[in-house]
Parts: sequence; C-alpha cells; structure tokens
Amino acid sequence: MTVQTDTERAASLNGGVMTGMALMLAGVLIAPLIDIFSKLATAHLSSTAVAFVRFVLQSSFMLPFMLWRGSWREIRLSQAGFHAIRGGVLALSMISFVTTLRHMEVADAIAIFFVEPMILTILSSIFLGETIGWRRYTACGVGFLGALLIIQPSFGEVGPVALLPVVTAFCVAIFAIMTRLRAHREDPWAMQFQTGIWGGLFCALALLVLDPQGTADIANLPGNMSAIGLLFGVSLAATTSGILSVYAYRHAPASTLAPLQYFEIVSATVLGWYVFGKFPDALKWLGIAIIIASGLYILWRERKIMSLLPPTGEPTPNP
Repeated sequence: MTVQTDTERAASLNGGVMTGMALMLAGVLIAPLIDIFSKLATAHLSSTAVAFVRFVLQSSFMLPFMLWRGSWREIRLSQAGFHAIRGGVLALSMISFVTTLRHMEVADAIAIFFVEPMILTILSSIFLGETIGWRRYTACGVGFLGALLIIQPSFGEVGPVALLPVVTAFCVAIFAIMTRLRAHREDPWAMQFQTGIWGGLFCALALLVLDPQGTADIANLPGNMSAIGLLFGVSLAATTSGILSVYAYRHAPASTLAPLQYFEIVSATVLGWYVFGKFPDALKWLGIAIIIASGLYILWRERKIMSLLPPTGEPTPNP
C-alpha cells in the first residue's frame, strides 16, 4: 500500500481543483451557445415552443444516463409536488428569457440576468434564515444599480421586455433555493430529470392554453429542418454545459467555481458580436462591470464568512 506524503496529497488536491476550474470554465464558455441558438430559433418558433422542445430534448438526452446510473430508483411519488413547483419555476424562467432574446441582444440579457446571485443572497436570508450583513446587502444594491444602467437604454429600445431577465433571475434564485433544500437528500440526476419532465409539461400546458401560435409552430416543425437543427443545438449545448458543471463540482468547491460563471458574459459578448454583429456600448459595459464587481464581492464575502465558521457548529460570526 502506497502512502501519500503531505506534499503529494496537496498536489493531488490542487490538481483536482484545477481540473474542476477547467471544466467549469469550459461549461460557462459553452453556455451562451444555448442563448445564441435560442435567439436564432425564435425566428421559426414562439418562445414557449422553443422552451418546450428544449425541455423535451434535454430530458431525452438525460434518460440514458438515468438508466445507466440507476437514478430512476431515486424518484419518489411523494416528492412529485415539490419537483412540479421546481419545474414550473424553471419553465417560467426559460420562457421569460427566450422571449427576452427575441428582442434583446444576448450579452445585454445575460448581464441583466446576473443580478441572480444578489437576489439569491436576499431570498436566502428571508427563506433559509441565512445571516446576511450590511456589506452584502450594500453589494446587492450596487449590483442592482449596475443592472439599471443596462435596463434603462434597453427599456427605451424594446420596452418592458427589458425587465424579463430580472423575472428570470428571480425564478432561477427560487429554483436554486428549492434545490438547496433537497440536494443533500436526492440524486442530482434524478432531480434534474424530474425538473425537465415537469418543465416540459408546464410548457405544453402554456402552449395549449396561452400560445396557439406556438402549438402550430410545433405541428409544422417536422418540415422545418433549420428550426430542428437550432433546437438540437440549444439542447446539446445545454446538456454539455450542464454535464461539465456537474463534474466540475466533483473536483472543486462551489465557492471556488462560482466566480468563473461571470466569464459567461465575456463569451456571450464575443459570440453575440460574431453572430449578430452587436457589441455593448460604454454605458452597458459600465453596468456589466458593476454587476460583476458586486457579484464577486458577495462571493468573496461568503467565502470569508465560511472560513470563520466554527468547526463545532457554533453560530457564525455576523457578516
């Protein structure tokens, strides 16, 4: 039996963290492709139809992994209501964001969406009882001011649609809180699969009741190869990005990986410029910089507080 020295063990841990960071970076750089393909697909289908097909295809892509891992054994009927709510919230977030992409540039929409960590911080204080100090509340306020620098000119260009990324951010924050409540008790693959199924069902209901045009779009989909190709691109990019993120969290702690998510704005800007020929102006760049700085401060503050957490489970110092 080989015994690792402290130096070898530290090198192994550092190597694992670097692997996790590389996987997360790849995932966030790929993630804007989801939005690029979704924006292109809205030329052929309604926003609800795009969201519905994405849920269906993603669930289909995950099914073989479910069967291979045996994760289907973890599905419990008693938790159906909980996952139905998660699926409904995520469906609303997707429909809102795809609707945004129909009218706004990808980089602008993603930048506004990144108020989500600030919303999550505030909601965690309200619903999870997490202690949030004045510094993080101040950072949240500054981040929202940064979002306004992007929303204000966008509102003048596209109207109330510019507020939909904030709706998406609220929905994703609620989704994240619900995920935290069950993540330590349920298989993550089973959770994601159930979310996809319920999300698809809610989108189907929205199509039938609220979006007859979207229903017609899907009925005509078999003859529209361009739309099919774009929808497969959406789902493949989403599945690939999601899997890379799952494996990234196996190698490195969430607090280490979280700041890398802001590289998604960079990737979205480059891809948006390449595909659509659009580039944020100086005011929007200022808003983006403020949002990123506020989010990074919140993450840094959370890491500092966690480092002060007593190992005995005593109360955390006031942040």
